Amino acid sequence: MIPKSFIQDLLNRLDIVDVIERYVPLKKAGANYVACCPFHTEKSPSFTVSQTKQFYHCFGCGAHGTAIGFVMEHAGLGYVDAIEELALGVGLQVPHERQSAGEIHQKVAPDLYEVMLTATRYYREQLKLSQRAIDYLRQRGLSGEIAAKFGIGYAPDSWQNLAAAFANYQDDALSETGLVISNDEGKRYDRFRDRIMFPIINVRGQVIGFGGRVLDKGEPKYLNSPETPLFEKGRELYGLYQAQKAIRAAQRVLVVEGYMDVVALAQHGVEYAVATLGTATTPYHVQKLLRLSEQIVFSFDGDKAGQKAAWRALENALPYLQDGKRISFLFLPVEHDPDSFIREFGREAFEQRVQEAMPLSSYLLREISAGLDLRTQEGRSQLLQRAKPLLTAIVAPTTALLLRKEVAALSGISQAELEALYHVDPVARAPRATFKKAGRTPPSAHRLLLQCLIAQPELGRQIPSEWHGQGAEAEAVMAVLMVLRETDFNLSSPTLTQLFQGTAHEKTLAWAEADMLNWGAEFDVAAEFSGLLVKFGAGQRRQQLQALEAKGLSNLTGPEREQYRQLQRT
Repeated sequence: MIPKSFIQDLLNRLDIVDVIERYVPLKKAGANYVACCPFHTEKSPSFTVSQTKQFYHCFGCGAHGTAIGFVMEHAGLGYVDAIEELALGVGLQVPHERQSAGEIHQKVAPDLYEVMLTATRYYREQLKLSQRAIDYLRQRGLSGEIAAKFGIGYAPDSWQNLAAAFANYQDDALSETGLVISNDEGKRYDRFRDRIMFPIINVRGQVIGFGGRVLDKGEPKYLNSPETPLFEKGRELYGLYQAQKAIRAAQRVLVVEGYMDVVALAQHGVEYAVATLGTATTPYHVQKLLRLSEQIVFSFDGDKAGQKAAWRALENALPYLQDGKRISFLFLPVEHDPDSFIREFGREAFEQRVQEAMPLSSYLLREISAGLDLRTQEGRSQLLQRAKPLLTAIVAPTTALLLRKEVAALSGISQAELEALYHVDPVARAPRATFKKAGRTPPSAHRLLLQCLIAQPELGRQIPSEWHGQGAEAEAVMAVLMVLRETDFNLSSPTLTQLFQGTAHEKTLAWAEADMLNWGAEFDVAAEFSGLLVKFGAGQRRQQLQALEAKGLSNLTGPEREQYRQLQRT
């Protein structure tokens, strides 16, 4: 857990305009900056960055956040990684709190990254010394340039190679990073021996693990680093660091099964490919890649294992589908994988296959209807049973609507009957809010109060502890006040906004901040806030007076009669 004080210090040192301009060219427009939104396709700019308020907002798709939120979304980083990336740029070291005790520790010891870098350099040097390994890579069609780009190396066929790279072969860091293994007798030996070594690099350019491929026949064909403090297989993708620029340019990412597929495709000019790391495609992979591109194409081998991997990818993708973004499936001939196909037929033929990849909807309908006789009642009933867990997992409104219609039609029932059978609500319109810069109705008193707290958090000191209200905006005000009181009202506006990212109040604060972009230079936050306190105070007194009158004057206690007289005077 990263302390709130550090988040505040980091955001105070950053200028959101400088951060976003590293990724997106901005143009000055009055008090703000604008650009075409990097998170959805548009022809005219609706993406606005406020330098004074230190947040971005897209009036087209509703994307909203601070500098931290932008790096998370644009670079596909997790919360902690985004903070570490930004902190590195301003010379800060990220502390982490232990929740059970208040001590500070580092999530990952910095020297672990140094250990991995040293091992990478060693393996690369060993590749230069092994003609057998060089010949293998040449036979696979790889050039020296591509080998260098991906940092490919070679682990010699010996038990303790790394003793030549590290002064202390017994160092705990070697086992902590998974480079060495100890047997039951406590003797150490290298995990990787006689293998082509593929460094696994995170999006910040740090080596976090390795994949090793045997040169000849042997098992396992691929050996990956184990889970370590640096490396979590379900969250990483091989080649993503090298492919990021190409993915952005093509707005497409190709997910393949092996390291050699990624490298061979890059050798032939297809540079937007990544590979899973010996694990099935995870929901995190899908979310990460959809942040980076408009289309994901899964390319798996045509054998049974490849078909199983493709179906698992579909199942994990369904809850994260987004209307307007595409997921497709490329099935090559059984005798080919991407590496062999592109070497035999070339880039143009391969990319033609990518263009013609099967849309997720077609793949889903093909698989759930496979082997069924839809002319019979039993076949149609089985189709509905197969489709139920898949269709009910989809939250993207348009996609859900169209697939429900197609399954209903194949089953010979109406969409309404299908929804009743599945016990699901009819698909509503997309919940994404749209924002207009002009012609909006005046904000409610609760929204104005929330905006004043966002603009000047210290004003919260003046709000009575018993203040309350009803509705989402009032609940957001009370949540903001709780956070401010915990920190003695010592939070900046960007920090306050960031702390509510990912909470139930995130959208409410985003809508409130979007309205704040319409404030003119003459808007007086303090005066508006004072007026609101008077208004809310008068409303609260009126409610109390009505409650006492409803009880009946003759039934009031002595203190209640005194309160009634005071309320009448005010």
